Amino acid sequence: MKNPWINYIVIRVGLFAVLLTIMLLASFPPILATLFAAAISLSISLLFFGKQRNAVSEAIAKSVENRRKNVSDTDSAVEDDAVDSTKK
Repeated sequence: MKNPWINYIVIRVGLFAVLLTIMLLASFPPILATLFAAAISLSISLLFFGKQRNAVSEAIAKSVENRRKNVSDTDSAVEDDAVDSTKK
């Protein structure tokens, strides 16, 4: 998958769903199975999915940097227009 967000979310949700299904089939109470599946899937993702997590954080950093550039460019253009209008 091209988008790291989608990739990471699909892996996390899929892992949770598989673990939850296994625990429910093993006759765990539903609430307990949900809590255990969430905790185990979180632990597994922290241990084994560092590459995907880093890709998501890089995508976030790029997005923030692009927004900062766009805001900076827009602010500069507005300031330049204001200065030019006062010189006339």
